[in-house]
Amino acid sequence: MSFGLTIEKMLLIGIIALFLIGPDRLPAYSAQLGRLIRHLRDMASGAKNRMRDELGPDFDDMDWKKLDPRQYDPRRIIREALREDPSAAAADVEAEPVVIESAYQRRKRFSGAGKPAPFDPDLT
Repeated sequence: MSFGLTIEKMLLIGIIALFLIGPDRLPAYSAQLGRLIRHLRDMASGAKNRMRDELGPDFDDMDWKKLDPRQYDPRRIIREALREDPSAAAADVEAEPVVIESAYQRRKRFSGAGKPAPFDPDLT
């Protein structure tokens, strides 16, 4: 996780920071940076402990490398999907036909279409 920073670039950034900050404020800023890093480590370990508490004993048994997004190669996934047997996938789809009812048909069914309209002689 060096974000493309080489040793030379980091040394150059450090020298520029030394000149910009100056020797008077450098100890205060370095202490503040140390506190920030310590706080971030505490937050990361707290999140890890919280996950361990919520997931229980399964947390230690999980294979975290399997969930790493860097391992997913879209070309490999598509290649494997194309190699699969299409009839096995189609068997699940063709289980039972589904009838989709439109809003008009649903309203017509609930309103009692096909039945005679109620007649009230006092209103007519």
